[in-house]
Amino acid sequence: MSSTNSSQFQPITARPMPGRRTGIVAWLRANLFSGPINSLMTLATVALLAWSISHAFDWAVARAVFGAHLEACNNARGLGACWGVIAEKGRLIVMGRYPDTEHWRPVIATTLMLLVVGASCMPRFWNRWLPLAWLVMLAVYFTLMKGGMLGLTEVPTDQWGGLPLTVMLTVISMTLAFPLSIFVALGRRSTMPAIRTICTLYVELIRGVPLITVLFMASFMLPLFMPHGVTIDVLIRVIVGITLFSAAYMAEVVRGGLQALPKGQTEAAATLGLTYWQTQRKIVLPQALAMVVPSLMNTFIGMFKDTSLVTIVSLYELTGALSLALNSDADWRPFKIEAYLFITLIYFVFCFAMSRYSLWVEARTAVSKVR
Repeated sequence: MSSTNSSQFQPITARPMPGRRTGIVAWLRANLFSGPINSLMTLATVALLAWSISHAFDWAVARAVFGAHLEACNNARGLGACWGVIAEKGRLIVMGRYPDTEHWRPVIATTLMLLVVGASCMPRFWNRWLPLAWLVMLAVYFTLMKGGMLGLTEVPTDQWGGLPLTVMLTVISMTLAFPLSIFVALGRRSTMPAIRTICTLYVELIRGVPLITVLFMASFMLPLFMPHGVTIDVLIRVIVGITLFSAAYMAEVVRGGLQALPKGQTEAAATLGLTYWQTQRKIVLPQALAMVVPSLMNTFIGMFKDTSLVTIVSLYELTGALSLALNSDADWRPFKIEAYLFITLIYFVFCFAMSRYSLWVEARTAVSKVR
């Protein structure tokens, strides 16, 4: 009887409920306040951020001058920002040296170009009408910008500038460089020694020099090799230089995607009787390009910012137009920080939009394997 009682089940004392493992409080405790040292570093960082934000707000908003009042801006120097420089020089910064009375033309042309680029980024518009839309857009763009017809005043290309020039250089150069980079990447993997050697020399030569050297050669050295009396517009030479430079870098990105593709893909295509170009177009390139979307977008963003180097050939894009606007007026020159913050915001908006589109493309091309 005693042995039976000793073998009976005896419940253990209930333990207290553990702390929450989900929610904001649990996340803060696990990541920011997990120990004394971690807690001190978190508090110090929060204090530094609070101090920085309060001083930045005081400078940028509380004590800032928003109107184009030069005397008020001079009185606020060292205390608050002078956003009046944007109101005073904003048109020159955004439009460059383009004639003031004709600013409506680059506004319409740039808006049309951005709309077509935006439509090209959406699969619903990928049809036979898209190339026609590009041709119409380019014709309208250069007609509006150049003028000299339809009653429009002619504006030389050396007076184009600001944001319209930055957008145009980026869009046209990247549009031309992308297919060229694909052909160069395929050429570097070709079994034909001549084609492979030419593509390799092109990539290594272009990547071995900075973009500023390419622009200098295209703008100043190329005309020396042209026949007497033959001239090429500086804008065309700059577009060609940026295109060749961008294509060399993108070609290596595309080649990385091609090398990452399993060899069995091409072998399977060969067993189906597909030709080389059918294999590349339907099987190899779609998968290879999907693998390197982040790297390609990184190249696009880099080239969008590198267009600022065209100032060396006297084309004043967004950054160059800012320098032109401030250097020509000593009264507003002390407020260049505010002007640079203004164009920084413009660059950020465009780069952030491209980055988000890259993430959207990655999400669409991602292949989930559920086992």
